[in-house]
Amino acid sequence: MLKCENEKQWEKLNQRRKKIRRQRHRIQTRCRMMAVAGIILLTAGTVKLGMEAFIGNTESQKKKPNDGMESVIESETDTAGEPAEILLSFTGDCILGTDEFFAWDTGLPAYYNLYGPEYFLKNVRSIFEEDDLTIVNMEGTLTEETTRVDKQFAFKGDPEYVKILTSSSVEAANVANNHSHDYGEKSFQDTAQTLEENGIKTFGYDDVAVLEVKGIRVGMFGIYELDDHLERIPQVKQDIAKLKDQNVDIIVAVFHWSNELVTVPDENQVTLAHLAIDEGADVVVGHHPHVVQGIDEYKGKMIAYSLGNFCFGGNTHPTEMDTFIFQQKFILDGKRNITGSEYKVIPCRVSSETTYNNYQPTPLAGEEAKETMDKIEERSQEINNG
Repeated sequence: MLKCENEKQWEKLNQRRKKIRRQRHRIQTRCRMMAVAGIILLTAGTVKLGMEAFIGNTESQKKKPNDGMESVIESETDTAGEPAEILLSFTGDCILGTDEFFAWDTGLPAYYNLYGPEYFLKNVRSIFEEDDLTIVNMEGTLTEETTRVDKQFAFKGDPEYVKILTSSSVEAANVANNHSHDYGEKSFQDTAQTLEENGIKTFGYDDVAVLEVKGIRVGMFGIYELDDHLERIPQVKQDIAKLKDQNVDIIVAVFHWSNELVTVPDENQVTLAHLAIDEGADVVVGHHPHVVQGIDEYKGKMIAYSLGNFCFGGNTHPTEMDTFIFQQKFILDGKRNITGSEYKVIPCRVSSETTYNNYQPTPLAGEEAKETMDKIEERSQEINNG
């Protein structure tokens, strides 16, 4: 996988881009997600639904009243030696393309030709611009390769489709999943190269990644579990060890796991998630089932087992339209020790339409938000009852 040749320059430019977007957004609309966000609190095996606040996982939050999203956004002048906060956003599966055998006129490429790259993430753009780091699962390929792997579904998009991500403040992507090589090894390398050249840090398989944001070093690794299950245990340990050797302050674990349409994590998922935290991960997120799974807490750290689909070119009528953006805020002291952590769930639908997928993930409000939050709540309770 290709790496940026000048990491410091890349990070400086990326942070400048983020700052400009934040300033623009503050002048326009203020944190629309505060009006639509639902939250899940896991306590003593019970899931509770709340609204418009971050949930604290640590004792430190009890000493400080929550004043909303404004408390999350810190000055770009944060430096090492000063306390800092960082807000991470995670999404589920992004297939920026289609299968060559699918109907063209209803596929994602047709929408791209008609509306351009900024159409797809416009309803969540403000959320990504307001956070400090947005991490997606990049499923499928961005390539001009034509030799398709022999499989039922294979996805690819024009490399130009990377603009869907770059126009909406996405900075990192997991590439370890079951569609990353749909047009062979060359298609995988093409995808990684396209993402990296456009300022999106990639990670997954044997490659870990580190991004420095606001003076905080965030380490990321991605595990493809579907074929090997618990045989991935050594890789989890090795990837975390690699990140510790690079003196990261926060470790993010991303898993592509489970079986399609399964709503409760299996024993392999729970074992790997707990292992990752035991080894030093600070947050665990997952995807692949194409449905949402519940959220759990282990040793004071959060696990979002499946975020569902997101900007999903793989299906015009997904079995489940529910999805969510999972946000994790970390509070660090001047020595870059994590002193507090909070999480938030933003319920969304993969489409701005209710009856079909128009590839435009959209935050939900009112009764629609409650219905999705109830679904996540119920599936979270099933984890604790399992």
